[in-house]
Amino acid sequence: MKSSHVSSPDQPTSLTRRGARSGAECPACGSQRLTSLTMTLTDGTVVSFSSCHNCEQRVWADPTGRLDIADVLSRATKRKAS
Repeated sequence: MKSSHVSSPDQPTSLTRRGARSGAECPACGSQRLTSLTMTLTDGTVVSFSSCHNCEQRVWADPTGRLDIADVLSRATKRKAS
């Protein structure tokens, strides 16, 4: 029996299957084998994270563009109450 790549709500799609995210490509090597996630950091910033399975390039971005990892870590750090 041939497997279909159509998913239903109770069957999540693969994050790494070629073409699973239409148009998504690694900015370094052009591979479509990416793990891509969207999340909200501790400070409320919505960011996208992509990791390439081909070249291991990792990219963090917010709506204004690419973020440095130090900026991501700063935004994700929980502040202690005084």
